[in-house]
Amino acid sequence: MKRTLLSFLAVAAMSATALAADIKPAIIYDLGGKFDKSFNEAAFNGAEKFKTETGIEYRDFEISNDSQREQALSRFARDGNNPIVMAGFSWGEALQKVAAQYPETNFAIIDMVVDAPNVRSVVYKEQEGSYLVGVMAALASKSGTVSFVGGMDIPLIRKFACGYKGGVMATKPEGKVLEAMTGSTPDAWNDPVKGGEITKSQIDQGSDVIYAAAGGTGIGVLQAAADNGALGIGVDSNQNGQQPGKVLTSMLKRVDVAVYNAFMDAKDDKFDYGFNVLGLKEGGVDYAMDENNAPLVTDEMKAAVEAAKADIIAGKIEVHDYMSDEACPY
Repeated sequence: MKRTLLSFLAVAAMSATALAADIKPAIIYDLGGKFDKSFNEAAFNGAEKFKTETGIEYRDFEISNDSQREQALSRFARDGNNPIVMAGFSWGEALQKVAAQYPETNFAIIDMVVDAPNVRSVVYKEQEGSYLVGVMAALASKSGTVSFVGGMDIPLIRKFACGYKGGVMATKPEGKVLEAMTGSTPDAWNDPVKGGEITKSQIDQGSDVIYAAAGGTGIGVLQAAADNGALGIGVDSNQNGQQPGKVLTSMLKRVDVAVYNAFMDAKDDKFDYGFNVLGLKEGGVDYAMDENNAPLVTDEMKAAVEAAKADIIAGKIEVHDYMSDEACPY
């Protein structure tokens, strides 16, 4: 009996090892690189969490230009990596082609919907998290004017801006929101100098709280805000520590959750496909509080943001989705 039990345990252990060996997860980042302190780094953190918890290594790659997308994705699929996660909407066209060529490979793409039987598409309700930081910005502003700096001028980033305006205007209807985009090409994600210049211009126009949704460009926004007596608001990752005591909060977009879930579901043989939407209710977006910004956030501000959060989750507040209707009402 003892020998039979030991034999069973040995076989079970070997089976578990074999299953883990079948998982060859991979992630490919968008332009800006995995240490952009924002979107890509959040994706990296999700992969690292998976590795820490499971002991399973993953493969990753940082593209340097758009022409590498299809080639990199095809190479990973050809090498047997599975699942493969892509961080960013710009992977959509390449994935549409490669997913059809490798029907047995599981793919997950963040911020884009690709209709294919072997693809999981993960999108976020960025407008909900942006609304919350808009509430906080309006209460923190002394001038009554706040602002937004976007990266590439695309509907997705306008979605952040519109949600932010909604939170500001609901809190202070007499307030003013300035808005600017860094550019119209992918270079807009990694231009901190221009981000800083836009921020200084907005401060000159009276803004004293600036929300950046601009990838690596946002680092320049937060720096310029801190250097010129204004408060910044970070995005995607918790950027409160970038300029301690000078960043009011960060709008958390839990890209790490999407990556972690894709890897873990594949490991557990529970990977599913189709359209996944992550908002406040699902823990996909939120706002950041830590020791770096705690002195900046009053009890009144925290209570107002928490009340708005509860109302959004309960459906009492419906934040406008710019991707559904590009006429932002705020």
